[in-house]
Amino acid sequence: MSVAMNEGSAPGAAAVRDETPLRRFISDFCESKIAIAGVLGVLLIAIIAIFAPWLSPTNPYDLATVDIMDSRLSPGKQMMSGVTAFLGTDGMGRDMLSAMFYGLRISLGVGVASGFVALCIGVCVGLAAAYFGGRVDMLIMRVVDLQLSFPAILIALILLATLGKGVDKIVIALIVVQWAYFARTVRATAMVERHKEYIEAATCLALSHRRIVFRHLLPNCLPPLIVVGTVQVASAIALEATLSFLGIGLPVTEPSLGLLISNGFEYMLSGKYWISIYPGLALLFTIVSINLVGDRLRDVLNPRLQR
Repeated sequence: MSVAMNEGSAPGAAAVRDETPLRRFISDFCESKIAIAGVLGVLLIAIIAIFAPWLSPTNPYDLATVDIMDSRLSPGKQMMSGVTAFLGTDGMGRDMLSAMFYGLRISLGVGVASGFVALCIGVCVGLAAAYFGGRVDMLIMRVVDLQLSFPAILIALILLATLGKGVDKIVIALIVVQWAYFARTVRATAMVERHKEYIEAATCLALSHRRIVFRHLLPNCLPPLIVVGTVQVASAIALEATLSFLGIGLPVTEPSLGLLISNGFEYMLSGKYWISIYPGLALLFTIVSINLVGDRLRDVLNPRLQR
């Protein structure tokens, strides 16, 4: 009798064993069709950004291929080189579709690079504040509070006014703007984990501070960091677009979606809507796709927020 019961329950037990945390996470994530649409959007954006030189009909920033006679062609018109401008051209005769592909590459690269470096800095600072506490925590958090008391765009404006234009300059400015968000997030999570039994046990075993922080404390702080990271990448892309639109972000020789929107703003009243509208839609699609993924990650990693 007991043998039969064990044999009958074996498939169920095997099914439970086969459901690894990764599979369970993927299953929970894919329950939302909106989240799947966000993932597909992010994948499409990443493919376009990576393979922009091969997907673009022309190189919009190669002076040998740009003709001023192609200036402000409406969508569907043929350029002097024989290439059809499906989304029209801008005031300098560049194919808008190609310019958007290259601009998306710059915008996404700036957002991901600045977000990753800011994440690394913020994690180290936040963990140090939570683990050591006392004066170290007080000093670090006063610096974080001081920075967060100012608008992010104001800090970026001051830095870019000092550093000048360029991809490297705007990445540095976005890192300075973002690291405090990560530091506060990881510090709040680590403060909860700091006084739990497994950290106290590791301390009693005389493990090194580095091992306790990075092998025991950090892994339990990752779920909120993943969510904040996706949101901050979208925020960095939007902030870079705003700065480039204002003319203090990237130079005209290094395209971005914000710069493309700025280039077409002066033609809006003359009916040349496509110069600004299409890059604006691409920017909106990028930010919404990343935020959809981040929103679903928040629900999956924190079951209390699930509806």
